[in-house]
Amino acid sequence: MTQSQHSAGRSQGGRLFPLYMTAGALMLLAAAAASVSFGAADMNLATAWSAVFGFNPDISEHQVIRALRLPRTLAGIVVGASLAVCGAVMQGTTRNPLADSGLMGISSGASCGIAISLAFLPGGPYLTQMMFSCIGAALATSLTYLFASAGGRGMTPQRLVLAGLSISMLFGALTSAIAIEYRIGKAMIHWTSGSTASISWIELAVAMPLFVIGIGTALAISRSVTLLSMGDDVASGLGLQARRIRLIATLAVLLLTGLAVVIVGPIGFVGLIIPHLARFLIGADYRYIIPMSALYGAGFLVLADLFGRLYNRPQETPLGIIFAVIGVPCFLYIARKIRREKQ
Repeated sequence: MTQSQHSAGRSQGGRLFPLYMTAGALMLLAAAAASVSFGAADMNLATAWSAVFGFNPDISEHQVIRALRLPRTLAGIVVGASLAVCGAVMQGTTRNPLADSGLMGISSGASCGIAISLAFLPGGPYLTQMMFSCIGAALATSLTYLFASAGGRGMTPQRLVLAGLSISMLFGALTSAIAIEYRIGKAMIHWTSGSTASISWIELAVAMPLFVIGIGTALAISRSVTLLSMGDDVASGLGLQARRIRLIATLAVLLLTGLAVVIVGPIGFVGLIIPHLARFLIGADYRYIIPMSALYGAGFLVLADLFGRLYNRPQETPLGIIFAVIGVPCFLYIARKIRREKQ
């Protein structure tokens, strides 16, 4: 994309941005309201919303809303926004339209970190699990980039995805081995299947400051991500310190991926699908793509979580299955589109 094309896209995106953000906010509000109102337990809407605005601890339905539905709705917002922003930042800084924390092995590394925490520090505080999750994500990211750039042929999108899938399989095998050896398989089910069911207010209180830091960092570097997406030569010519911005972006991605995996598990494809949707609607300016991705990613995950609760209730369909069904066709479509554009 030339600078003139990028400027035209940015101008058009700037005009449409408030409209799309308003639509996304309304969608998120509707999804959150539905998530609070409906679930495995049958109750009428008046009872559900009286628990929000007039909580009575003596009413069991009110306890269900306050202890289960409200925190899992907020968890869906946090995780959806985190994963979508991770995908947007990674796609912009690497210039790889297939970049996603799940496909790049980052989520598998975070899950392996959690397995190590549960095996060697059982009963440890939630913050410890989050720290191990971020460390595992950092190790997986380092190995993915190392393998993708090996051989002297450079880091192409295809090599990056293949390296990420290989690292994901490696850390997945390590996680399974740790779970079997230390008999923590039941404890790992929550993370491997993907669910917001057991999230508590205390855990959300630990995660929220990290979420704000990660999202704030991504928004702060959004203009620099736009320049990097145009190529290192263009970015350097405009005075951008590309290596420094990539380091900051990587830290934000690791932080957001780590807390997302701790909360809901290693679900994929959110960070692949939502940034492409935002880019299709708003253009190539990441000052618009990143906040749009956060808003639409949050709404998307809350709706998916609600569908998982209602599809086969009282049983729940894991989020990992839902996003695999949605994400695999989207991944194949995007990969095929990239191949056609290169021909």
